[in-house]
Amino acid sequence: MTAVPELATPALASPDLLRSVFRRHAAGVAVITARGADGPVGFTATSLTSVSAEPPMLSFGIGTGASSWPAIARADHVGVHILGEHQQELAATFARSGADRFGAPTVWHEGPEGVPVLDGVLAWLVCRVVTRVPAGDHRIVLAEVTLGDPAGPGRPLLYHQGRFTALRD
Repeated sequence: MTAVPELATPALASPDLLRSVFRRHAAGVAVITARGADGPVGFTATSLTSVSAEPPMLSFGIGTGASSWPAIARADHVGVHILGEHQQELAATFARSGADRFGAPTVWHEGPEGVPVLDGVLAWLVCRVVTRVPAGDHRIVLAEVTLGDPAGPGRPLLYHQGRFTALRD
């Protein structure tokens, strides 16, 4: 008879429990951008999710305390960029509070609907914001894809155990 491993005592729900569990969940890394009143804004997101194929829709979460939130709260359109494993520094820049996210060495251009589009990413989309759903200290943004480019070079960047990483062969 095979021994059954002893299970740990479950922890009660808390922010620390949620963070600990999701450190074990590998996620793709994206940067969300928008045109703000004082220039472009953007942030690193691991909450990007495909929602619907017809119409093509996606979602992402953003904290209401994030520096990008005021612009995202007003934006009609956002840019969604899937990062490659070669873009760990770009991901870190867009995740760092107070960073000059659109200064050198970030390379970008103004895309459709005035959305900042990052160059050299695996794929990018411009999306029309459909709604923003309250979710605790965050908002879930639902957006419909209007156009994009899926043909960038490289392999995806992942976030796991609190750090950026790449797929293993």
